[in-house]
Amino acid sequence: MSIEKRIIAVTGATGAQGGGLVRAILAHPESGFAVRAITRDSGSEKARALAAAGAEVVAADLDDEASLQRAFAGAYGAFCVTNFWEHFSVEREQAQARNLAAAAKAAGVKHAIWSTLEDTRRFIPVDDPRMPTLQGKYKVPHFDGKGESDAVFRDSGVPTTFLLTCGYLENVIFFGWGPQRAPDGSLVLGLPAGQKRLSLIGAEDIGKCAFGIFREGTRHVGKYVGIAGEHVTGQQIAAALSETMGEKVTYAPMSWDAYRKLGFPGADDLGNMFQFYHDCEREFIAARDLTIARRLNPELETVGAWMKRNGGRIPKPA
Repeated sequence: MSIEKRIIAVTGATGAQGGGLVRAILAHPESGFAVRAITRDSGSEKARALAAAGAEVVAADLDDEASLQRAFAGAYGAFCVTNFWEHFSVEREQAQARNLAAAAKAAGVKHAIWSTLEDTRRFIPVDDPRMPTLQGKYKVPHFDGKGESDAVFRDSGVPTTFLLTCGYLENVIFFGWGPQRAPDGSLVLGLPAGQKRLSLIGAEDIGKCAFGIFREGTRHVGKYVGIAGEHVTGQQIAAALSETMGEKVTYAPMSWDAYRKLGFPGADDLGNMFQFYHDCEREFIAARDLTIARRLNPELETVGAWMKRNGGRIPKPA
């Protein structure tokens, strides 16, 4: 007689974190879990690929609480994630968090994971002149909005684990964090990290760690679980890139002010983020225990291992 599997409803299922969790569940049919992939467009190419791989695909919108209630109905667990970079609005992201928590409560979800980040204002107050205040009330908007929304899940009464993530290694491929060609022809990595360490992880590993949390039951409910693949300096990132790209990469960090002034949407937010990483390095890293991440996800990749596997995808400037 077959045993009915517990359903994990995954928002952002065609994105980085949610997609990683969907694939992790599908890769372990013996785990006792089934996956319901939630996406706005259930007919998209990515959604169809998940359905072909064995996921139940359901359409819902984070801006529509009723659609989320329907998508969460009958689910044991829910993975809740928002994407600030889709709209650059803290207020909209927080409204989506309220919808997710309310829908999970209404559906009777037994275990939610809320993908969150620190509210940086606990470490660098709004009136602290070390760092510019943005939009009149934030230091790092894409962090602060999520961190402030933790209370929404706590107050909802939904059994929730708070998953503290960190920088995606994929940013080296897609977000301009890779090396650039200097006027003298050399490759230079200009990340504004100073001489402190950055916490980095492959997006796929975030999903695998979230799966590990669900597999460990409710031991993490009400707690923060911080994950990273490795804590590395700019020099160590440059060394890994050198080995992967077959050409020496030199680390020459730009200043936070220079990064804030690059002019692309969100540059000021990210410049503040890098300053937060630097000024609060000890606290940020202490919240992300690599031994816990490795227990949750035995396949966790170091920066070097990820670089080697993805070397062909990292842009090499002409």
